[in-house]
Amino acid sequence: MSKGIFITATGTDIGKTFVTGLVVKKLRDAGLNAGYYKAALSGAELQPDGSWLPGDAAYVAKTAGIPEQPENLVSYIYKEAVSPHLAALREGNPVDLDKVAADFQAACAKYAYVTVEGSGGIICPIRWDEQKILLEDIIKKLGLGTLVVSNAALGSINACVLTVYYLQQHGIPVRGIILNNYDGSDFMQADNKKMMEAITGVPVLAEVKANDKELDIDVQLLQSLYE
Repeated sequence: MSKGIFITATGTDIGKTFVTGLVVKKLRDAGLNAGYYKAALSGAELQPDGSWLPGDAAYVAKTAGIPEQPENLVSYIYKEAVSPHLAALREGNPVDLDKVAADFQAACAKYAYVTVEGSGGIICPIRWDEQKILLEDIIKKLGLGTLVVSNAALGSINACVLTVYYLQQHGIPVRGIILNNYDGSDFMQADNKKMMEAITGVPVLAEVKANDKELDIDVQLLQSLYE
């Protein structure tokens, strides 16, 4: 039976896709049948042939060695680099939760471990017309626990704690925190890690330095986060 986890972040441009690539790579390098899925991607990249490439999916597929075309890993691909709800209002093709669930189940049929990447931060509007869908609705629809990617720099305690608190208050399990752009020689970042754990009660499972090629986490621990 396939297992999954949802990766969200404390905001946009925190490095969620970079970390997601390392997570999936860690599993696949250990010989595990691991895949990737993303419900909605905004800001697709125009290719010379006129097609639109979902960059996040392409990056993860390349990093982790997933033998699939990137467009097959994403349900909704929008051209404009704005929130999915706004992109859909401008471009059409709004997100349907039933399609997301069906596409996720299709990924589960192919992979034993499916890592689902979110869009932006946790309070990201996915659809906002006659239907109102937030990112949390996708997580609940798929029945997944979460990993929170946080920056390690100044101001990250507040952003991380608020994200974890929001998830917990909305009944979404938080399996752990991964710090990105971490500098082990920086006393402030070391304290940020300590304070995030102390305030949230959620462990920091890994610290990712700039340009890391591997995720420094025990693969069995990583496996245990999926359910």
